[in-house]
Amino acid sequence: MSSLPSQNVRRRRVFYIPGYDPIHPRRYRELYRKEAAEQAKISGYSIDLKGKRGKSRYGWTVRGEIEGTEVSAEFDVLVWSDIVRDSMEQGIAGTYLQLVRTAWVYIASGALFRLMRLRKGPVIAALYPVGFLLVQLGLALLLAWGLGRLLAFVHPWLAWAGLIVVPFVLEWFRRKDNKFFAYYLMHDYAYSARHRGAEPPELEARMAEFTAEIAEALTDDVDEVLVVGHSSGAHLAVSVLSDLICQGRVPQNGPVLSFLSLGQVVPMVSFLPDAHRLRADLAYLCTRDELSWVDVTAPGDGCAFALCDPVAVSGVAPEQGKRWPLILSAAFTQTLSPARWKALRWRFFRLHFQYLCAFDRPGDYDYFRITAGPMTLAERFGDRPPSPSRIDIPVSKFTATAA
Repeated sequence: MSSLPSQNVRRRRVFYIPGYDPIHPRRYRELYRKEAAEQAKISGYSIDLKGKRGKSRYGWTVRGEIEGTEVSAEFDVLVWSDIVRDSMEQGIAGTYLQLVRTAWVYIASGALFRLMRLRKGPVIAALYPVGFLLVQLGLALLLAWGLGRLLAFVHPWLAWAGLIVVPFVLEWFRRKDNKFFAYYLMHDYAYSARHRGAEPPELEARMAEFTAEIAEALTDDVDEVLVVGHSSGAHLAVSVLSDLICQGRVPQNGPVLSFLSLGQVVPMVSFLPDAHRLRADLAYLCTRDELSWVDVTAPGDGCAFALCDPVAVSGVAPEQGKRWPLILSAAFTQTLSPARWKALRWRFFRLHFQYLCAFDRPGDYDYFRITAGPMTLAERFGDRPPSPSRIDIPVSKFTATAA
């Protein structure tokens, strides 16, 4: 898989880049604590987590005894949740305006129809907030009409007064969005579509900070620096790592550099007309020997572009010299017991985070062995062939890597 030398890992730095998530990064520490304990119990190893103090980034430290070796790992969450929260402060009217703009970008550009040729699940997830927000508006107008009919018995002009219920109904739905996720998903897709796939300036600035922090870690006395990008965080990691290598900030004799992308949704951005930066970074990163890149998804995850090679489907794979990513399946239907799969099958958002959780029938993919075990990413998957079910044909209409 890689020309990188075999190395027994004793110390590791892990940088986790979350997806579009407004929640405090504390949730990732607690998720790791809970799920690592569960996986250790199932798989017969030990793992212990402690919070970090005095660091500019939020994180934790892990000590694991896995495969007969003691390993320490220092985790940092590369936070952009503040940018996410700012992007979500649109109000009800602003969100419906986002709906129109986002739908126009994906439909008029043809991106939506090409995305449907890859996987239906994430496209349905993208259409869900559009449909449900329209249903909410329809219900509000229907109630307004019914109230107006009643008021019309008092006076014909009072029929228009029924419209007064519309903002109250829409506000009720907005307050219940922690159950419906319509506003959350609408803001997510709108954030990428706002600049037609180009990275917003505030995100570019934050990614530059991420690049600098990873570069500093590559000068530490550690054996591996592992970057984990989940969901939307995967395409941020692609650009961050491309910048890192392009700027010559990967020491020749430094730690092994590894990249694990999980549940990626890269095509949602790379298929857009102005995603020149992301497409260029995909084309560049896929050829580099300074790192190893493994992409893990699962067909059971309806929110990810499962087994889609993000470089190939974006139409930027070079004719020669493509090395990455290695496309692997987490195979939820095999690595989760029938009872567990039945309990989670329709919990789409929970399944989208399963890559970070324990498996009761673990296969080759084990997030905790990867992050707290004694093998580098290249060693762990060095003998694995790519998934035979991977999709690696060019689909995107837009393949330009420069404006």
